[in-house]
Amino acid sequence: MGTITNGCSFKPYENPNAPGLDWRKSSRTDLDPILKNCVIVAAAPDANGHPHPHVPDGTRMIALSDDKDEKGPVLLFTRAEFTKFAQGIRDGEFDDLMATDDELAAAAEVAAVSTA
Repeated sequence: MGTITNGCSFKPYENPNAPGLDWRKSSRTDLDPILKNCVIVAAAPDANGHPHPHVPDGTRMIALSDDKDEKGPVLLFTRAEFTKFAQGIRDGEFDDLMATDDELAAAAEVAAVSTA
């Protein structure tokens, strides 16, 4: 069985679409116990028989999912693709998609009610 960690807490977690992976979510979620409300990532097995011709066998892969749905889809990306996307985030290319302070406060209120 896999786990989810946010840097300070661990909990068992298993997605049947990607069994046995150890998932990670941002420590900025700062919720203890970890709540199901985040994008999660994991190191995935190397590509083997990937349907895209530009992903040869042996390519290192990253899995991406949403922990609100333990049986939800798992998207696989090469580590190069994931790296370039993360660099875009760091460079501010997606800042217009970030939650406002009001949206973050509302999400914290929902989290507090759901754990009470």
